[in-house]
Amino acid sequence: MPLIKIADSNIEFVCAANDTITRAALRAGLGMPYECNVGSCGTCKVELVSGAVESAWAEAPALSERDRLKNRVLGCQSHPKGDCTIKVRIAEQYLPMHPPTQFSAHLSLMRDITHDIREFHFETTQPRAFLPGQYALLTLPGVRGQRAYSMSSVAADVGTSTWQFQIKCLPGGQGTAVLFDQLCIGDQIGIDGPFGSGYLREDSPRDVVCIAGGSGISPMLSIARAMMHSPEMTMRKLYFFYGGRALQDICGEAELRELPGFAERLFYYPSLSSPEAEWRGHVGFVHENVLTTLGRTAADFEYYFAGPPLMTQATQRLLMQSKVPLTQMHFDQFY
Repeated sequence: MPLIKIADSNIEFVCAANDTITRAALRAGLGMPYECNVGSCGTCKVELVSGAVESAWAEAPALSERDRLKNRVLGCQSHPKGDCTIKVRIAEQYLPMHPPTQFSAHLSLMRDITHDIREFHFETTQPRAFLPGQYALLTLPGVRGQRAYSMSSVAADVGTSTWQFQIKCLPGGQGTAVLFDQLCIGDQIGIDGPFGSGYLREDSPRDVVCIAGGSGISPMLSIARAMMHSPEMTMRKLYFFYGGRALQDICGEAELRELPGFAERLFYYPSLSSPEAEWRGHVGFVHENVLTTLGRTAADFEYYFAGPPLMTQATQRLLMQSKVPLTQMHFDQFY
């Protein structure tokens, strides 16, 4: 297997033929920078000092012509052709608590959540752990490349044999076309994970705010489920905000009502941006409902958010304008 060396250090790791530089580093327990893992964000850029790589997505939008001229590559899309030396800054914030692994799983259950969001349960042959709020890469039959989806379930300390995802059907999307229209109970897929830094921080002394839109409901449910069963967080409150366009888009309340402490220390606030006449809840974008509802200084809370890019960007701007430290905002960037 190719040996990857990090320039100006004594760090090196091996990369399997079917692996990428970024994921191989994470499997080796190294804090390699990354976010989306699918070539869209650019966080995983490294400088190729020596050696050659083959890109899984040569046209990835996160790599500019200027990057190419400077011999930069996307670590999450780069398969080494042989030994390589790269220049990158390893960071503690990316250290994986549970190094990602590749494994197969079969579909055991599907259920509709809304008109365009469906929950999928995949069973694995042996327990594997992940942190609440993390995501995995799914390899689907007939689909080129992998697709990133967040888990809605939680994993016990010893791991889990079921990985659950709440996934939104995207018109024209190859991945969701297979999931929604072709995959049958018993079918096998590949899973690679866990990944992501938008996971629950149980050691935070602050109350928690979850903000979600679309399939961003999935990682926020994972965080809510873990928090409400955590012995370390019994004195914390959770404020859960979910936004959609119309009433048919709203979800999450049924799952939250099943958790201990609902309406006592777990509170649900839906918002609609284009509501029907009978809607009596908040009207507007979901992030606009957050600070007015909380009624306290914004920096008093720990924030987790996921959803469409415009929503997550607007949420981040709002929190920054409200003097919330970046260390209290947790999310994974997708485009």
